[in-house]
Amino acid sequence: MTIMKLESIRTTALAAAAAGAMLVATAASAQDYNITVWAGGSNDADIYRVEAIEMAADILEREMAILGEEVNIEVDGRIDFGSWDEFKQAVTLGVESGTGPNIVVTSHGDIAPWSSAGIIRPVEDYVDLDAWPLNDIYDNLIEISSFDGIVYGIPQDAESRPFFAWIPHMRAIGYSDEEIAALPARVQSGDYTLYDVLDDAEAMQEAGLVEPGYGFYPRVSNGPDYWQFYQSFGGEMHDSETGQLVLDTEAMTRFYQFFADAVERGVTRRNHIGTPWDQWYAEVASGQAGLWHGGTWHYARYTGREGLDDFFGNVQFSLIPSGGDGGGSNTITHPLVYLVTSQDDEDTAFIAAELIKIASEPRINTLHAILSAHLGISESQSQVDLYSGDRWAREATDRLLPYASAMPNHVGFGDYWNLMWAGLESVWAGQATPEEAVEGLQVAAQNALGDNIVIR
Repeated sequence: MTIMKLESIRTTALAAAAAGAMLVATAASAQDYNITVWAGGSNDADIYRVEAIEMAADILEREMAILGEEVNIEVDGRIDFGSWDEFKQAVTLGVESGTGPNIVVTSHGDIAPWSSAGIIRPVEDYVDLDAWPLNDIYDNLIEISSFDGIVYGIPQDAESRPFFAWIPHMRAIGYSDEEIAALPARVQSGDYTLYDVLDDAEAMQEAGLVEPGYGFYPRVSNGPDYWQFYQSFGGEMHDSETGQLVLDTEAMTRFYQFFADAVERGVTRRNHIGTPWDQWYAEVASGQAGLWHGGTWHYARYTGREGLDDFFGNVQFSLIPSGGDGGGSNTITHPLVYLVTSQDDEDTAFIAAELIKIASEPRINTLHAILSAHLGISESQSQVDLYSGDRWAREATDRLLPYASAMPNHVGFGDYWNLMWAGLESVWAGQATPEEAVEGLQVAAQNALGDNIVIR
């Protein structure tokens, strides 16, 4: 087989403007490929992370047949990994031994360490990012999928991590329907802050609307969500000019203090971390909690398994509120990305990248977005009926995605993240004051990261 530019093939044979790479057989015999796709953090609602590649394989086979070439592509998918740690270990060991996936669907945060370790290939070497459909993907998502100026991945989905409020409880503590409708705008402007959240949580508990410790009901485990609260107090994670990670000690202290205050005021339980996720979902989707934060994809769980029939009549959502002076409302997007691993030959890599490109077309990606309650990756998806006709996708995209930032792709960020979380846990448990925890974080971060982090 020889590799030819897809642009030349489609210009002459399919009359479509596209570019990338495709394999064209030099002999009449069929070319067979087995493409394995592993997707982390996925469940039954995320089946299109694999099935989109299967659809792309069917399209590519049909295109090649029109060109007179027989290409057979078998796609094997796997999503049944016990945890993110197990998934990442399986990918790393599998690729190193040559038994791993050809395509991996994972956090954009894996790009820095995996590219440095030689586990993945730059996808920009195999596709034309300036041609449709890739040139229609949101620029910030392409940036998130890059490391050291090189595009390694293609966004598989987008999401955001909003603040939620149970409308009947807001109404019961004195908010009018007009005020509830205006809450997202108040959050965005900074008029409604995190300390207003604690005040409202306290009012709900005093009114007997929720049990003590259920007024403000955060995520029950570590996750990107908690960096939002650091940003709410003006914290930065990364300096784009120097490439260094950033520890803003004042912002980190205020972030830790907020959660210490939530526990001290009794609106969040001291032993909240570690609550089973099934319990948490059931409680927030039934009004047992007053105010909380979570992911846009939670909508599918609330309205599906948890049986919340009237989401918009019961739940208001917005950006994460500002912490007050020096901070701002915000949200984080933590998209998963398609990556091509380094374990196979160039021909297989070209096929894998071509499948990823096709799977990124608006109608195909929209199937995943709507089924799993994620957000779209491209502007054109707003013109797809399935997407534009879905109220959650439409409103969440408009209200959240334009303001979303992301955690940095940096080889040392995982260490920084673990240290930040350890400090927060110590404060939450009452084992350290915010000041003590930040002092310990600073020392540990400097020891672990050296010149890779700047302390402010």
